[in-house]
Amino acid sequence: MAAGRVTSELFCLVITNLDAKAGPLSLSLGRAFCVGRAGLRQVTKLWRSGTNAAIDPVVWPRAAGKGRACERRAACNGPLVEPNSALSRIWKNNALSLVLVALFLGSLALQIHFGRAVYNEQRQEAGQAVVSLGSYLSSGHFVEALFENWESEFLQMGAFILLAVKLRQKGSTESRPFDEPCESDADPRVHLHDPEAPWPVRRGGWLLRLYEHSLSLTFFGLFLLSFVFHALGGRIQHNEELAAHGKPAQSLLEFVASSQFWFESFQNWQSEFLAIASVVVLSIFLRERGSPQSKPVAAPHSDTGS
Repeated sequence: MAAGRVTSELFCLVITNLDAKAGPLSLSLGRAFCVGRAGLRQVTKLWRSGTNAAIDPVVWPRAAGKGRACERRAACNGPLVEPNSALSRIWKNNALSLVLVALFLGSLALQIHFGRAVYNEQRQEAGQAVVSLGSYLSSGHFVEALFENWESEFLQMGAFILLAVKLRQKGSTESRPFDEPCESDADPRVHLHDPEAPWPVRRGGWLLRLYEHSLSLTFFGLFLLSFVFHALGGRIQHNEELAAHGKPAQSLLEFVASSQFWFESFQNWQSEFLAIASVVVLSIFLRERGSPQSKPVAAPHSDTGS
């Protein structure tokens, strides 16, 4: 029962903030859940019909009971985030990146948790002491696993950005059009005096030439940085394994020249290029309504570009 009440309160918190622009109807949705499923069904009908009506204690049978209790909670007295607040604007303008960063951080935290567990199991089997979280974050086991994956991701994006400049795929949303000019081809120098243009464009010269290719340069720079840390972490981990078998350690150059290092690299690179190829080809024939990565559902397969 306690768990059910907590769930109800959490749901009440969420539903009153689903649509801050709905005004009283948003408030009604939160209250309707608190007064029972019958009230929720009633207010759902109002929502679908576009009616902006506040809750009426006469209409919803349990409003005099749990409804008043719920109204005493701030969660059901209105949206937690005002429609025009700074927080609301931040979410509206950056929702996609915020969600992706949250997914990244959550995945990274879980990788650290399970990776440390695996590493400590291996150390215990070898008769060694377990390591703390801080020690694990500087271990070859973690550094190699992290940057080995980052390396392939940055290579994937940098390579795709450059390949898409000149190469085409008929029917793909990921390809430049065949017969139409692309907006990214426009000469930025005509915006030299545009006050809204990025600073490097207004500055011109070598800075503009660098800025024209800053996206691919950044991805390849991140790839090289990840490549180096993959090699450093991989060498530490590989030497730990060699020491466990009584073999001499390898230098960094020896490890980078080894089959082990390139096996680790190519097993990730091939999957990234497969992922890019899949998006390029599958977007010719398949659709996802509402996604900018897809053509309109009714568009011919031959249409190229999103």
